[in-house]
Parts: sequence; C-alpha cells; structure tokens
Amino acid sequence: MPDNPSGIYLHIHGGGWVFGAADQQDPMLERVATNTGLAVVSVDYRLAPEHPYPAGPDDCESAALWLVENARAKFGTEILTIGGETAGGHLAAVTLLRMRDRHACTGFKGANLVFGAFDLGMTPSARQFGNEQRPLRTLDIEKFRGAFVPSGTDVRGPDLSPLYADLAGLPPALFTIGTRDGLLDDTLFMYARWIAAGNGAELAVYPGGAHGFAHFSGALAAQAYARMDQFLSTCQQGHG
Repeated sequence: MPDNPSGIYLHIHGGGWVFGAADQQDPMLERVATNTGLAVVSVDYRLAPEHPYPAGPDDCESAALWLVENARAKFGTEILTIGGETAGGHLAAVTLLRMRDRHACTGFKGANLVFGAFDLGMTPSARQFGNEQRPLRTLDIEKFRGAFVPSGTDVRGPDLSPLYADLAGLPPALFTIGTRDGLLDDTLFMYARWIAAGNGAELAVYPGGAHGFAHFSGALAAQAYARMDQFLSTCQQGHG
C-alpha cells in the first residue's frame, strides 16, 4: 500500500460467485497501487453454492459501508473507487446501487467494471455463445448462475441484474470487454443504460479478447490495464 494513498480502490474478485479469494490477484492489485497511488482493499466475500445470494452481495455492501465510515481514519483519505472483474464487476455494480438506495451514499468517484455480468437472465450474446472452447461457455454461465441464485428467485430483479435497475446518480465508469466474450452484450447494454441515466462512462472494447483476457500476459492485456490505471487515476482528480 502507498505510504500516503491518494484514494482507495475497493476491489471485488471474480470467479463466477463460486471461486476465488481476496488475495488471488495480488500482483494485479499491487500494480494498481503502484500506478495510481491508491490503497487497494479486496473483499473476501462468501461464495456459492455454500453461501448463495444474497450472502456475497451482503458482504460487499458491508465492506463498502465500513470504508465509507472508516476510510479517513484508517487511510487518511475519503476518495473511494470500486471495481472488479466478471462476477466482481457484477458485485461492484450491485454494491453501488445498494449504497445509493440503502445508505444514501453516492460518494464513490469511479467504477472499473471489467467483463461483468449485468443481466443474470442472460443477454443474447450469453445465450448464443454456445460451447466454443473459451474460458466461459453458455453452459458455464448457466451453471454459475444456478449455484449463486436460489431456485425460484427472479433473476432479473435489479439486485441480481443491475442492468434493470434505476442507474441514476452513479459515478463515472469504465466498461472493459473483449469481442469474443459471451458477456459482450452485458457490457454494451450496461454502458448504454449508464450513459442514458446521465452518468459518465467510457467503453473499451478489445477485438478478439476472450472472457478474462486481461488476466493473461500479452499486448491486449497490457493495453487494457494501462487504460484502467489511467481511468482510476483520473477519478481522483479534483477531489481532496
């Protein structure tokens, strides 16, 4: 962590709400801290199927609320940003909505939403992706959703599918996606609704990028990470 962080990045890891841990991406988060001057807080939320919805979102909400109440005392700054990859992108969006609706908190300065799932009812690209041997097939999306969402739950309720929520009053967001990702439409649709709700947003679409491409070494990942770091740095400007 930087000695005198300029802000805080609340990071939520991916893994289909089923896998992963807060420390699984330490090198990536160390890069964020080094390049942006942000302190990074990563949430070790409870995982499905042992802890299905709403356990994971509840934990992320609790972490965000703790930061809002304690950031100044613990880190010396109240500038907050949030983000995550795949399921983490979904949970980051849900957390922003919960903070706004349940706690009247709209203080986050930016959202870094990376190949997130925003419609658990499945967008056209998710339904049509099929069994192509990429990291996330249509069947995988269905299985992850089945583990996370209890039977009989409305998967398109806004607390599960933020695409259907009122998105007004949310911070600027950077949406990152590859064209060979089954969740392509989730990002395209969410970006459009984010803009239509009056929020700032940037869209970064990477030709040929599969789901999770930014986690693998290569020019495409380096390009994506550079833009994310720039976005997170820009979110801090003008706030003190």
